[in-house]
Amino acid sequence: MMCQHEVGVEPVPPRTPGGCEECLRLGMPWVHLRLCLTCGHVGCCDSSPGRHATRHFHATTHPVAASFEPGERWAWCYIDRTEVDVPPEAAPYLR
Repeated sequence: MMCQHEVGVEPVPPRTPGGCEECLRLGMPWVHLRLCLTCGHVGCCDSSPGRHATRHFHATTHPVAASFEPGERWAWCYIDRTEVDVPPEAAPYLR
């Protein structure tokens, strides 16, 4: 499924290749990673102590983040609170 919040999103490369930006800076662990499809922020999932991907959404209102886990191809719309398809333009930036 594609949502209206994916329309016009032009994915950019991840700002950090191997971990959550905030967790790396703070020395915190993470469980899974999410890639903001608007700005390339890499944040940790809601199962992680920092929940930095969701915090990034609340701070920026960037609506869609994709899984940044190797081999996973799904995205989440924070506004609609639903799983959505990964835009084809984002595929080169996923792991």
